[in-house]
Amino acid sequence: MSILKTENLTYIYGSGTPFERKAVDDVSLEIEKGGITGVIGHTGSGKSTLIQHFNGLLKPSSGKIFLDGKDIWENGKIMPGLRFRVGLVFQYPEYQIFEDTVYKDIAYGPKNMKLNDAEIKNRVLEAADLFGIGREMLNRSPFELSGGQKRRVAIAGVMAMKPEVIIFDEPAAGLDPRGRRSVFEIIKSYCRSSGCTVIVVSHSMEDMAGLADRIIVMNRGRLFCHDRTPEVFSKADQISAMGLDVPQITKVFELLRKENIIFKDEVYTVDHAVKMILEYLAEKGGDSGC
Repeated sequence: MSILKTENLTYIYGSGTPFERKAVDDVSLEIEKGGITGVIGHTGSGKSTLIQHFNGLLKPSSGKIFLDGKDIWENGKIMPGLRFRVGLVFQYPEYQIFEDTVYKDIAYGPKNMKLNDAEIKNRVLEAADLFGIGREMLNRSPFELSGGQKRRVAIAGVMAMKPEVIIFDEPAAGLDPRGRRSVFEIIKSYCRSSGCTVIVVSHSMEDMAGLADRIIVMNRGRLFCHDRTPEVFSKADQISAMGLDVPQITKVFELLRKENIIFKDEVYTVDHAVKMILEYLAEKGGDSGC
């Protein structure tokens, strides 16, 4: 069952001016409830514009967006409470921090939901624990923290609202490899434990390979494909032609395929590659009587 749906969604920047540009062009798709959906595309492909429609930050030039089957712009007015139900974490969310303590910053969203103090406290502590934010940090100024810690606080503040859908726009931008892995592991763990629908925007196929259950590929404002991750990676040549970099391990297996070394699955993570190679060698060993 879909939780988000677009019908012929189009968005035009600078409509009626000499600078008019169609950023999203006639996009129709459905995002299933639960699981992680990746949204990828080159710079200017429309991916960020697309996801800003999901929580009403942008209003379509034409077309419709539905949340749980209801038009979020019915009668021209935004659905009440939409932004509590669909949370959006912008790129570099640490720049959105403004409260004088970590506790207050995480509590800001739940407080605006008019929850009681006990529920707010429970949500703050739960989100802090999830992101490894120690209790001793809660009364500190967030501006005293490192960049990575600030990002955890900012994301925890969105998660504390417990939205049905949470969207991350390049959540690992600017982080080192260890920091990237940590953020993606937390996102994956949160999705699996909460049942929340997670949408992650990225230009990196490498990141999406180990994270997403399904992937939306945007190209020049239009929807190129939306499918399960293995099926998307089966289009590696076409995706590369768009200027997107597929994982190195996928490129290796594409070369092997051209040498008539065929594997039964599309390969896009190192772990899966190891499994496929071992199965292939075992099968060949069996064929030769070894």
